[in-house]
Amino acid sequence: MSKVVVNQETCIGCGMCASMKSDIFEMDMDQGIAKVINSNTCDDADEAIAMCPVGAISCED
Repeated sequence: MSKVVVNQETCIGCGMCASMKSDIFEMDMDQGIAKVINSNTCDDADEAIAMCPVGAISCED
């Protein structure tokens, strides 16, 4: 089963994914980056994956 992941080294913390898909992502204010809160929704994350300005979001097996 695929899961949504955020590459924490690549993420710039713009918050676009969390604002678009708050059921999947939230911002970790301590680290200033996005984190996945619901990783079992790859199909629902397609838009956020495409819109990430640095390509930090992906689906992995």
